Parts: sequence; structure tokens; C-alpha cells
Amino acid sequence: MKHFFKQALIASTILYSSYNSFAQIKEDYQTKIDRLIQVTDPRSFNGVVFIQQNGKIKYEKAYGYADYNKKSVLKISDKFSTMSIAKQITATLVLQEVEKGTIDLQIPIRKYLPDCKYSWADTITVHHLLNNTSGLSSDDIEKPLKFVPGTAFNYSNMGYYVAGQVLEKQSGKSFQQLVTALFKKCKMTNSYYPNKITSKFLTKGHSIKKDGSFKLNEQLNFDASNYFGSHLIVSAPDLAKWNACLHAGKLLKPATYKMMTTYSITNTHQLFSKTPIGYGYGLRINDKDSIMEIGHTGYHPSEGFTAVNLYYPKTKTSVIVIENQANENFENAYYFQKEIRKIIRESKLLE
Repeated sequence: MKHFFKQALIASTILYSSYNSFAQIKEDYQTKIDRLIQVTDPRSFNGVVFIQQNGKIKYEKAYGYADYNKKSVLKISDKFSTMSIAKQITATLVLQEVEKGTIDLQIPIRKYLPDCKYSWADTITVHHLLNNTSGLSSDDIEKPLKFVPGTAFNYSNMGYYVAGQVLEKQSGKSFQQLVTALFKKCKMTNSYYPNKITSKFLTKGHSIKKDGSFKLNEQLNFDASNYFGSHLIVSAPDLAKWNACLHAGKLLKPATYKMMTTYSITNTHQLFSKTPIGYGYGLRINDKDSIMEIGHTGYHPSEGFTAVNLYYPKTKTSVIVIENQANENFENAYYFQKEIRKIIRESKLLE
């Protein structure tokens, strides 16, 4: 009998210890995120949080409205604009052409765009376009270069438009064809190239004014020239599928992927760090602390979307926080993205 009670006590202790361990891990990030997304100061959250590790969903929650006016509830499967997360998709397509030998990253783009009327086509390379060192303005191709290509960093949506022109010409396919095939390969069944039909699937974006009021955007003002660097349609779970494809070697050869995730230029971003981190091809590379991190943000206050897509190679973990609202007060724009990132990085999930 004493032996029975001793064994029962040991089993009970193990069970209690296991429960405490599970509860601690849950408290470590799930409960903290649950609490966080309900706060209203400095702003409110309205979007989807999706965390996946090695193919298994670790956290998923939609919170808020797809349409503020109609009070229609957001769902995990709802579609959002990628904003600048589109850049890594364009960069991947360009690198696939590099593997085929149709694009050389280091040759001036005059070779590919001989009719370009700008003299900078003689000095800017595709490499410069993909890592934002071209010197091109962010949104106006007519403006003079900000610096000699390759000597500094300037975030440029226009640079990705030019890269997209090279991509379409050298591949012989439209960006829509290329994106659609890429999404199909990654089994991203809830993601689309924007057109008249697919744009109807997009949840409404909301611009949050500095006075707290909002503007619902019935449709985005982007056109096809913006899609290469600023706008594709995705769901949060599909972004995790994208990460799994890209970072597991299903889209690029190892040497090409290494080029994409290697950097020659650094830049600061408020979400990642106060100190500069690397910028590869459409990806920010944070290799300066104990947890290797690859990712990108997306933000456009006038269109009403905010997002971050993070990937942690060691544990094959995707952390996606995407909102159909964007705050004009830039200090608070990435508040929830930053806080959720902090919770995950301080948890046991990435060990």
C-alpha cells in the first residue's frame, strides 16, 4: 500500500509539474497576447495574429472588424494588403530569373531596359534595386538620384517598380502570371494578385486620424505600378505558408537564398532595433543579437493597412501580425507589432 501511495505521489508530482510547465509556456506568450490585443492605450488593435512553428499553429486570433461601419467581424482567413511585404515576393521572382540566367544582378539595367530615358539606367543594377541602394526616390521616378548607387540606403518603392519592369521583360510573363503561379506553388489558396475580381476579396482598410477618427477606404488607390513593392492580397495563414516555402529552400537554390539573406547595407527601423540591421533583397536581416530574425514590415496610413511578417530560422517560427488599419501617428503605428514581437522573443517558444 505504501508503495502504491508513493507511486501515486510521484505520478501526481510529474503531472503537476507538466501542468505548471504547460501553463508557464501558455502564460509566456498566448495569454500575454490575449491581454495585449484588448488594450486601447495608446491605440486599439484591429487585425489578425498568426504564429506557426515547424508547420504547427501555435496561436491564431482575429480581433476587431473587417468593416468598422458594418461591424462585420474579422476572420483568420480574411485577406489583407501585404503593403511592403510584397518586396520579398518580387525579389524571389527576380532571383528565380537570376538562376535561369536571364538576369544578372550586377549589370546596369540599361541592358534590360534599353529605351529607359533616364541616365541612371547606366549605373543602377538590379542588386541596387532589390536592396534599396539605387538612390531612387521612394515614389517619384523623375527626381534626381539621392546618392551614387550602392553607396547608401534609401527605401524606394519606385526601385521595386523598376525591378518589376526588368522582371517582366526578362521572364516574358506578366507580374500577375508570375505571382499567381508562385502562390499556387506555395499552396497559398487565399492570396491573390490584385485585379477587378480579386480586389473584392480584400478586407476594408481604415485610416486612423491623429484625432482618433477614421476613414474607411472602399478601395485602394494603388495601381499596377505599385504592386511590385507595395500591394498584394494575402491572408495571415498564407504568409506563414510563404515563409515555409521561401526559407525551407522550395523556391530558391541554397546559394541564391544566401544572396537574398546576405546584406551589404544596414538601416534602422523602429520595429526591429534602434541600431542599424541588415537589408538583403526585400528582407531585413537581424543577426546582431542572440535570436536570428528575418522579416519585413508594411505600412500605409492613407490606404489603411499595417503588417509585419517575421521568421525565426532556428525554430522555423513565423510571427505574423497584420491589421486592416493604419495610424497616422507614426509613433504608435507599429505598437502591437512591436509588443507581440517582444512577447515572442522573450518567451520559451524560440528556444
